[in-house]
Amino acid sequence: MDPIEVDEAESGRYSLWLEAGTTDVDDVISDLGHTPNGYFWEGIVELLVVSEAPALKGRFESDPEGGAFCAYSDDRAALDDLAALLSSVATDEMHLRRLVELAASIGFVFDD
Repeated sequence: MDPIEVDEAESGRYSLWLEAGTTDVDDVISDLGHTPNGYFWEGIVELLVVSEAPALKGRFESDPEGGAFCAYSDDRAALDDLAALLSSVATDEMHLRRLVELAASIGFVFDD
């Protein structure tokens, strides 16, 4: 099962859902001193937008919870792009580590 899904929430409104605790990198997140919850993933999303996808800035609204990261938008393509980025982090330990290192280098604090 893919931990990240994009679906139509209501007519013309879409949601992205990342089920926390179900990714390939959960153990790495814990090893790095963080909790693999929705708030951690919100931080990863912020870092991705700043460092890899500035074109996504302002195109979705984040809504993290303890058990999931969720984002909403009227722009399905924005959420599809975000899902692809998140999937690349959720399955690639080195990508995750680079983002956590970036966070440390710019003083970004995860709210996990």
